[in-house]
Amino acid sequence: MSEIKDFNVTYETLNEEGTFSEGDIVPGTVSFTLTKDTKVRSIFVKSTGEAHVHWTDYSDEYQTSNSAHRKYFEFKEFLFIEDAKGTVLSKGVHHFKFRFKIPEGNLPSSFKGLHGKIVYMLEAKLTRSWHCPIGLQKEINFVSKSYPRIEKVTCPQSGSVNKEVGFFSKGQVVMSATVNRKICSPGDTISVVAIIWNSSSKTMRPKYNLQQITVYRAGTSTNSSCKSLCKIVGDTIAPYKEETASCQLQIPVDAIYTLYNCDIISVEYYVKVYLDIKFATDPEIMFPLIIGPSSLTSFRPNKALGPYLAGAAGNPSYRDFLPSVFPFKPYPARTGPGACGYPTPYPSQQRDYNNQWPHPAASSAFSSTAFKSSSRHIYKKGSVSCPNDCRLVLQHACIMKYSEIT
Repeated sequence: MSEIKDFNVTYETLNEEGTFSEGDIVPGTVSFTLTKDTKVRSIFVKSTGEAHVHWTDYSDEYQTSNSAHRKYFEFKEFLFIEDAKGTVLSKGVHHFKFRFKIPEGNLPSSFKGLHGKIVYMLEAKLTRSWHCPIGLQKEINFVSKSYPRIEKVTCPQSGSVNKEVGFFSKGQVVMSATVNRKICSPGDTISVVAIIWNSSSKTMRPKYNLQQITVYRAGTSTNSSCKSLCKIVGDTIAPYKEETASCQLQIPVDAIYTLYNCDIISVEYYVKVYLDIKFATDPEIMFPLIIGPSSLTSFRPNKALGPYLAGAAGNPSYRDFLPSVFPFKPYPARTGPGACGYPTPYPSQQRDYNNQWPHPAASSAFSSTAFKSSSRHIYKKGSVSCPNDCRLVLQHACIMKYSEIT
């Protein structure tokens, strides 16, 4: 029967989440109780940070084992002077305090997956002559501070795609989409807005998918997986219609953080906006998304499009961030305040304050004759500066073919 009882190692947390980052000090205590005077050889604590991956590829004839390992740091501190002959400790309760500093550097966050893990461990061990050592390990929840500069990723993201529908129908589909942020935390909600111009004879449905892509690497071999965390299906869009579709995607509260600074394990997130079209290749737009701790995302603006209320008078709307999908020159830059460096909205985009999407009626000052004339000049010469509402006219009339406006 061992005379060493209640062997334990504890450490003090620095925040409510119980996480540590680069440069933090980890204070702790090794404690145990001796039922009698006992000769002890050494007591030490060891802290390590490591990454491991391992998986097996199977084929009909053979199997291949793939593995890789990375060690980020290892520290060892003796709390009791090591003596080969041993030193007698008296009966009773003993406490040995320690402190160690997590090194600075680009260290990846803690992670556990199907084929690999990144683990930061604290181990305490007591050794005696002619006895098996007594040890205990405890994991440290490490959150990296090495993320892209926050001010570069707080603005909305925009993208567009156009596609000929296919052999079984005629026409083209154009979609512009905007995601209101690029960085968020678990539990947050992101807004996705898409404008779809269906100038084909097909019906289609917009779909939104939050995807997590994990990749494990061992030498030249890789093992990847794609997981859908949130998926929403929109309403059907009829042929030859323009629709505005939007949705709210919630980040799962247990989502792990984006992992990009480990060379053998990576975790990335994407918001996929696409149109489900039967018997045709689905047009899609992929938006990268960074998921990080709330302490890193608190810098971002709390509004959808910057420090303004979306759709309020004089403030930018989602449409200001939708990219143009037509080959005309950008309209001249406007001076004055704007969200994330974008120009302030045009007067025509501020008329319907209860609707953040300008209505085609706002462009009614342009007759069909004027539109054809302007469009012909733009497509043929490509050098005219659009008036205030010209861009909206072109967007709402995208279903017209070039031959119809020339």
